Amino acid sequence: MNDFPFAIAVAPNGARRGKADHPRLPVVADEIARDAAEALAAGAAMIHMHVRDAEARHVLDAGLYREATAAVRDAVGDRLVVQATTEAVGRYTPAEQIALVDALQPESVSIALREILPEGGDEGASRDFLARTVGAGILLQLIVYDAAEVARVTDLQTRAILPAGPLALLAVLGRYTEAGGTDAELDAFLAAGVSRFPWMLCAFGPREAHFMARAARHGAHARVGFENNLWLPDGQLAPSNAAIVAATAEACRAAARPLATAADLRRLWHASMHEA
Repeated sequence: MNDFPFAIAVAPNGARRGKADHPRLPVVADEIARDAAEALAAGAAMIHMHVRDAEARHVLDAGLYREATAAVRDAVGDRLVVQATTEAVGRYTPAEQIALVDALQPESVSIALREILPEGGDEGASRDFLARTVGAGILLQLIVYDAAEVARVTDLQTRAILPAGPLALLAVLGRYTEAGGTDAELDAFLAAGVSRFPWMLCAFGPREAHFMARAARHGAHARVGFENNLWLPDGQLAPSNAAIVAATAEACRAAARPLATAADLRRLWHASMHEA
């Protein structure tokens, strides 16, 4: 997969940050659409969206997702893959996450493996949900937070709990800490064989571009933006999500992979979903 075009997803808001963290962080639908258009112009192929309620709190609400998706589509047409999140943030159960996806039927959805299928959780309900999600043509991306979860994906596929084929993964480095991700975390993901999958990297903290450049040489794609990082590679506060997308494209230029379009990313993920 190292020769596949390099896709950049913008994650412009996330579940936890707000205007106090950065005045340009998008909260309402028209702001999300503005950032989508700017990120597209800077080289993005996808937008990973969170929506907020009237108090600007993260919420899994199909109506608000439809509103935000419509605004993004008005701004960019089909030139970005539009991905919804099911992030629980300690508030939502697996059943509530499943209900959102069933009601919304998004183009793409990201789901944390440990949230939708916690150890000891209902494997049958998760199996049926994931099977119908893939069967509906929804571009599924599973989030893994450490290298051990890569092995768990393989185990769950072997037992037919997860759909067969090379599922798209998002590997996450770091958490909401000042230090952010580490090279040791990325090394562990690579040693665990994450490159066998169509994968994206998400890295907390100001070294985001460094990690994307490393991962791009191993066939990865990038998810960047204010959800995980507010800083440019030179240490300056990023003026916008688009500036981070542009800096990522520049940092990864040495991987010699052209930037992917949304059509490229759809082709990759649809092909992987149907490759048994």
